[in-house]
Amino acid sequence: MTHKEILEKIALWKIVPVIRIDDPDTVLPLADALIAGGLPVAEITLRSSLGLAAIKKTVAERPEMLVGAGTVLSPDDAARAIEAGAAFIVTPGFNPRVVDYCVKNNVLIVPGVNSPSTVEEGLEFGLTVLKFFPAEPSGGIPMLKALKGPYGHVSFMPTGGINAKNAAAYLALDNVTAIGGSWMVTPELLSARDFSAITRLSREAVSAVA
Repeated sequence: MTHKEILEKIALWKIVPVIRIDDPDTVLPLADALIAGGLPVAEITLRSSLGLAAIKKTVAERPEMLVGAGTVLSPDDAARAIEAGAAFIVTPGFNPRVVDYCVKNNVLIVPGVNSPSTVEEGLEFGLTVLKFFPAEPSGGIPMLKALKGPYGHVSFMPTGGINAKNAAAYLALDNVTAIGGSWMVTPELLSARDFSAITRLSREAVSAVA
């Protein structure tokens, strides 16, 4: 799948669930719950030791899911995530070494930015789709509106503080291509294995931003 095709799919779904896996037995039921809820996409973070295995298992056994790796902090993390089958890489901040590695290896990367300076670092690498993180603490919607002035050709994927109440307002901005969030896949829901609730919340989120 080309970078353009991946980004088009993400823009179509509008929401990327951001997931931390702490129990290997939840991986496939979670994928099924998201698919049933209309969100066949996930950013599985490397915040836990099970992240890479979860990416590999989901990609292998649920090929209809588009899976990216999040919280990628080094080129080694990126290499392992790509080897596990991640279709895209997401970083919390702008790490030039990670971005350079992904660009040189033709891997889609959506690095984190939250200021004009970091947006321009992305532009230096030819990137025009950037993660805005942490969205709410970094100024939220007013900041994204301000960034549109000098960077009208840049699209953002805000993550951090996005929830059911403000998701639609973020997506109403024409420089927001999609949002990242975990309100439909909270640790509490995963710990309780409440996959029906995950499907319901995913369905509600899809309807709210349609």
